[in-house]
Amino acid sequence: MNEVLYPLAVIAVVALVTWMLRAFPFLLFGNRPLPKVILYLGKVLPPAIMTVLVIYCLRDISFFQPPYGIPEIVACVVVAALQIIRRNMYLSIIVGTICYMIMIRVV
Repeated sequence: MNEVLYPLAVIAVVALVTWMLRAFPFLLFGNRPLPKVILYLGKVLPPAIMTVLVIYCLRDISFFQPPYGIPEIVACVVVAALQIIRRNMYLSIIVGTICYMIMIRVV
């Protein structure tokens, strides 16, 4: 019986903590307007986080050994072009990932 209850208890605790963390800002601020600092961070952090992720993903590219970073560069160009043209984050990420996976197999 313990083999069944323990995983269920862990899942229940994790679900409860996740729900509480997501509900906390609504309970804290309620219907009041958000502070200017929070609005500023909401505007600035998403591009900053994406920039850090791109740098992190591209940090180990070797331009002096085959495939010379071609798959990464092509995938980045595809993502940037799709984002400029379509402005759909999910489409850009999915197509960029597919493009990268094809490029590392072909090049």
